[in-house]
Amino acid sequence: MSADAGSVPEAAPAPSPVLRIGNASGFYGDRFDALREMLTGGPLDVLTGDYLAELTMLILGRSRLKDPQKGYATTFLRQLEEGLGLAVERGVKIVANAGGLNPAGLADTVRQLADKAGVSVTVAHVEGDSLPVPDGFLTANAYLGGSGIAACLRAGADVVVTGRVTDAALVTGPATAHFGWGPDDLDALAGAVVAGHVLECGTQATGGNHAFFGEHDPARLRRPGFPLAEIHADGSSVITKHDGTGGVVDLSTVTAQLLYETGGARYAGPDVTARLDTVRLTPAGPDRVRIDGVRGEAPPPTLKAGLTRLGGWRNEVVFVLTGLDIEAKAALVKDQFADALERGGTRPPAEVRWELSRTDHADADTEERASALLRLIVRDQDADAVGRAVSGAAIELALGSYPGFHVTAPPGKGAPYGVFEARPVPAAEVEHIAVLPDGTREMIEPPARTQELAGIEDPPLPDPYPSATPTRRAPLGLIAGARSGDKGGDANVGVWVRDDDAWRWLAHELSVERFKELLPETADLTVVRHVLPNLRALNFTVHGLLGEGVAAQARFDPQAKAVGEWLRSRWLPIPVALLEGIDAPEVTV
Repeated sequence: MSADAGSVPEAAPAPSPVLRIGNASGFYGDRFDALREMLTGGPLDVLTGDYLAELTMLILGRSRLKDPQKGYATTFLRQLEEGLGLAVERGVKIVANAGGLNPAGLADTVRQLADKAGVSVTVAHVEGDSLPVPDGFLTANAYLGGSGIAACLRAGADVVVTGRVTDAALVTGPATAHFGWGPDDLDALAGAVVAGHVLECGTQATGGNHAFFGEHDPARLRRPGFPLAEIHADGSSVITKHDGTGGVVDLSTVTAQLLYETGGARYAGPDVTARLDTVRLTPAGPDRVRIDGVRGEAPPPTLKAGLTRLGGWRNEVVFVLTGLDIEAKAALVKDQFADALERGGTRPPAEVRWELSRTDHADADTEERASALLRLIVRDQDADAVGRAVSGAAIELALGSYPGFHVTAPPGKGAPYGVFEARPVPAAEVEHIAVLPDGTREMIEPPARTQELAGIEDPPLPDPYPSATPTRRAPLGLIAGARSGDKGGDANVGVWVRDDDAWRWLAHELSVERFKELLPETADLTVVRHVLPNLRALNFTVHGLLGEGVAAQARFDPQAKAVGEWLRSRWLPIPVALLEGIDAPEVTV
């Protein structure tokens, strides 16, 4: 029927009730062919990629010093060379934070790539995260929310690239655009934040790096598929993966990722503060986990700003100690090294640290199994203090030190290390700009409604497990999973169990005091415990464990990736009833 002056305009079509958002990158360097796999593996509406981390911003900052036209993740462009046409064919939007320090430059390069390939796409980008860089720093960026991404998608963009946004913004932005959420739809936004947090690290949600990997067929874990979330209008979601891909999605894998690099019950972001203590997880079929019940609160009035700088210079030498008298050999080389530095006439480095790893075995059947590693790390603001003076002192010992002297690799001249700092910045002082496909610059206003972030009282604990029950010393990891990671100089260790009886025991047994006892490296640090009963989980924040952060490489495991596994390996008395059906090792010492 033809329209006339009295006709009513046709209503816009209702949005699809489910928005399928996938992930194809959890970090800069993730599996290259994941973008193509996600585009060809099954139905999808939006494909996201997370390329930025604290260390990545420092790497991109140093890259931009060499070439001001760079500063973005070049891997993303190479992935698009074969994936852009596929995305257009399948009607899939692409949203990625690969723009790093130069989102406008990446957007222009994507347009050039599309023209060269003969693919018709509209490209938009989000900027404004770049802040004035204080003296002595290399980069300074605020973590933006998803509203700029939403504006770009509403304007018809097929590809949206951003600079520093929160990882979850890659999901909240598309969901906001699709469902028409406003800033007051806090519960829906919070649900999308939780889904975004599960997706952001790629295959960690589908069985990668999972504590209970041994319970699954190794063939399933050989090449885990990347995750996707089916988002609904109320913010609830189902976490799953494409049919036929590897990996596992179950309550445990999703719980592990929810605890990763989070802290207390309030998970703050630029769009909303999500209450992790309200998250409900339920099985929804094979490789499907439903997330619902998430409550949201107004976001804080400040944004997180990440600053990076070059912190100084470091060098490292690893001495191999083989066979007998390991401790005596280590003492000898330490003494000789200190004497050599003193005789060399130069001041010692500001920081000299030794770590002896007793990887040796008695009566070993191979030389490697008979050997321990003595690691020397030196750091200083002066490159010369960790360069030739250190490498020379180490190597000149080669013919006059302990028997069997050798090192894993010749020491070099030293290398720069970086430092990451996080600071709050008022959201109202940060420009958040969506640069639409036609070049229009749309200013994104900060939320009018904010709420200062505050802690909450721990919820009531479950009734204690019966104290009179027989116990047996065994590794904590037989009944508890864990996942750990870094946030600046702090480490996060999430611990969870899978049934109510184990939760009754864990909630009372794994106190801060017990945690410090099991991990002596944390004994003198501030450790905060957060209780999340819905997940049967405890989340520990260990302040200062990582010094000045991952880029500073101040620790053997600089990102605290394996602290959770260290905790799981520690022995303590566990109720025998909780170990039934588990192949628990006998105490041998």
